[in-house]
Amino acid sequence: MKIFAVKTKAMLPPKDDLFSLIKESFLAGKIKLKEESIIVITSKIVAIGQGRCIKINLNLTKDEQRKEKDKLIKQEAEFFIDRKYVPHQLVTLTIKNNILIPSAGIDESNANGYYILWPQKPFLEAKKIWQFLRKEFKVKKLGVIISDSHTTPLRSGISGIALSYYGFYPLRNYVGKKDLFGRTLKMTRTNIPDILADAAVFEMGEGTECTPIAVVEDIRDIKFGFDSTKSDPMKINKKEDIYYPLIKNAPWKRK
Repeated sequence: MKIFAVKTKAMLPPKDDLFSLIKESFLAGKIKLKEESIIVITSKIVAIGQGRCIKINLNLTKDEQRKEKDKLIKQEAEFFIDRKYVPHQLVTLTIKNNILIPSAGIDESNANGYYILWPQKPFLEAKKIWQFLRKEFKVKKLGVIISDSHTTPLRSGISGIALSYYGFYPLRNYVGKKDLFGRTLKMTRTNIPDILADAAVFEMGEGTECTPIAVVEDIRDIKFGFDSTKSDPMKINKKEDIYYPLIKNAPWKRK
């Protein structure tokens, strides 16, 4: 498998043209998309393309800004735990799009004085990007992932996660197959979008790299052609998740 990041110009909040950015960057880098590639795009530039940006009021005090941000977080989240329950009150914990994420994914880094929200309808947006890339670069078998960085409970640092994907089936199923010593596997499924998002986020970086797109090539055993806007096999009912005992008694509130 090969992964390489694509250099772009800066996407400028509150709104910029995502599709022009993709086309210009691929042409400038003389990138020719191969069949059966998967393109990973950070949620931030997708959100800027949608105009999902809120100007930070710099006339407010830091405490007032935090209150304004918390209000915005609670509006964006499906469920939230107030920051008063979080060690050092660092963040508001949230669930959004069935993902456990701090601050409903709202980010201030590389945002030029704006709060950048998560994209609206991320699966549909991944499909639009997929349609654009197939038409523009004359490829048939292609996948798209919209990614973000996130924290992992009980682990330091950030890694990548897929907010959405399109154009390929997301799970590699080992259930019913034998392991190395003949034991039948009962639960194992490989989560392809998150694994690829994680590797791509590492390649793209988090600082001044200005590489918010990555191309993944030569991936084995990918089933292309899946429409994730109709169903998402990765989604799990909260009450059926093995980690549900850790979250069921937390002080969640609905927005």
